[in-house]
Amino acid sequence: MTLQNAHELQVTREKLASLERRYAAVRADAKGDSHIQELTLQSLKRTINQLKEEITRFEARAVRG
Repeated sequence: MTLQNAHELQVTREKLASLERRYAAVRADAKGDSHIQELTLQSLKRTINQLKEEITRFEARAVRG
């Protein structure tokens, strides 16, 4: 995924914020299977990091361009 414009950047930032809220909620939830919780947190963190990288790349291109 490569962000192409400011609209995609805004949508990605919104998705990132949503995922970060979800990550915090899952982390705070003491109920349920701890193994599933850990797998969910890993998956969310991986996606969060990917979105952060895409935002950083877009912003770096915008500064250079």
